[in-house]
Amino acid sequence: MDILQMLGVALGLASLAGINLYLTVFVTGLAIRMGWVALHPSYEQIAVLGDPIIIGVAGFLFLIEFFADKIPWVDTAWDSVHTFIRPVGAAALAVAALGDLHPVYEVVAALLAGGLALTTHVAKSGTRLVANGSPEPVTNVGLSLAEDGLVLGGLGLIAWNPVVALGVVLIVTTAILFFLPRLLAGIRSKLWLAWRKLNAPPEDALPVELAPHLPGAFESTLRQSHAGQAPVSWAVPCLSGGGSRLPANRAGWLVGLEGESGKAFFIGRKGFGRFLLAIDVQGANVEHHTGFLADRVVITHRDGAPTHTFLFERGLTRVAARLPSTLQTKPMLATT
Repeated sequence: MDILQMLGVALGLASLAGINLYLTVFVTGLAIRMGWVALHPSYEQIAVLGDPIIIGVAGFLFLIEFFADKIPWVDTAWDSVHTFIRPVGAAALAVAALGDLHPVYEVVAALLAGGLALTTHVAKSGTRLVANGSPEPVTNVGLSLAEDGLVLGGLGLIAWNPVVALGVVLIVTTAILFFLPRLLAGIRSKLWLAWRKLNAPPEDALPVELAPHLPGAFESTLRQSHAGQAPVSWAVPCLSGGGSRLPANRAGWLVGLEGESGKAFFIGRKGFGRFLLAIDVQGANVEHHTGFLADRVVITHRDGAPTHTFLFERGLTRVAARLPSTLQTKPMLATT
């Protein structure tokens, strides 16, 4: 049999297992058992998936996952446990799909399949974690159903044309790897905000005043990148939420300088260094929003653009609420 077809089946099953291992095994086994697909002799080892016991166990586990995957934060806990299970299961599926190989090639195939499954698993679990920042059930249910549909569609594509499926797998994997650094930054930010929320002090113990100083490294970046030597009027730590020339999920400080009331500065981390962004707040509209994981402060330029968003952990709720008046704009306080 064409090696590309075998790779399409093996790597296709592995990538889908990274999204939903139990659904992949259940539907594949059911298709074999019911004769929906005619297996080539080269796939003799994968025929074991049609055993009633395997179908029953996979179906039972999928039923549990079907409901767990639609509850905010329960889905994240479930994905965390399956960080180890899905790649291992995917490696086993791939080795079975490739049939009898030299032990060296079996190890290589298992590593490739496990890495591919881990890639799709990180994309799935990372997307769900970012969505859990606003834990309403509609988004989770929609994403979960879309993932199940993706698995079913992928299995149909593998059965129809494994070579085309292999091409799709390579394209999707390349896209995931391209966006992976941004996704990992979003995952790191959401986990940090969740940790800070769990460890936030009681509301009456939260700070109210903005800090009048910067950590030394950020102070150095400010002085090196900004011509003025005006002292710091106020500073507050935050995460960037995105905006014009403002990458999202960068830890840093939002700063105001004495005598420069029409400007604010964000000093954020970038790789192993830091960057400075000057923001025109003269006549801008500044909104404070209270969210589930973090407070958001949105600065919209007087002409409607650009917009900059900053995230503040729950221990700084009262500080973030003061920013509209601190920035000397027309404050509009909103709660979502």
